[in-house]
Amino acid sequence: MPTVASSDQTSIHYRVIGDGPRNVLLVHGWMMSGEVFNELVALMDTPGLRLVIPDLRGSGGSGAPASGYTLEQHARDVLAVADHAGLKRFTVVGHSMGGQLAQWVAAQEPSRVDGVVLLNTVPASGMQLPPDAAGLFRTSANDREKQKIILGLACKQLSPEALERLLKVAGAVAKGSIEGSFDAWTGGGFVEKLASITAPTLVVATDDPFLPPAFLREAVVRPIQNARLVYLPGPGHYPQVERPAETAALLTSFLTGLGRAA
Repeated sequence: MPTVASSDQTSIHYRVIGDGPRNVLLVHGWMMSGEVFNELVALMDTPGLRLVIPDLRGSGGSGAPASGYTLEQHARDVLAVADHAGLKRFTVVGHSMGGQLAQWVAAQEPSRVDGVVLLNTVPASGMQLPPDAAGLFRTSANDREKQKIILGLACKQLSPEALERLLKVAGAVAKGSIEGSFDAWTGGGFVEKLASITAPTLVVATDDPFLPPAFLREAVVRPIQNARLVYLPGPGHYPQVERPAETAALLTSFLTGLGRAA
């Protein structure tokens, strides 16, 4: 599996699936690794795509330094992967905190990003949780029961098998990432960058109890030009795991539309 040294020499691991003409960069969120996209990828038309799936620092096969779990550094890591994989033009798909990073990348590299898909994204402004929830989230590193509670709160249609798989992924995420990345995504702080996003942007909303459609419409769709929202009823925070077929169909339709527009 390829790896690249990021700006602070942290090793960032990524996977490449398919060798098609359209590049798609898939960015995962907090408490997960790139494996969170496995069900989605299995349902995509990979012969027409080149999917690049990094593990953010502190997760999966990537290094776990003591520091660097900021949105800016995560974005640098993602761009290092894009450069190493030779992605001159690409669509960026981000889930949750990964959606924040997708927004950052699209704003920083507008000439390279031809489309943006944001799955249950955290807004660029960040998101404050009630104190009890914040305490639960931030102290959940290597704690299966706390992580099970978090997934139970966030998800609506997660099968027992999928829950076990996500718990295995979450259990391997480094403590520094759980704490530092939590501080990063809740803090946000880059709304002013959104004016630089020029690519067509699809915001996918579900019955996520933390990020409902009305909230995403106001906090994410409204500040981004060329953004629109689609509502997928039923699943909670992990539609790519809870309802992968429907999520794959939405993504495929968006990518097909980009192809026609080009």
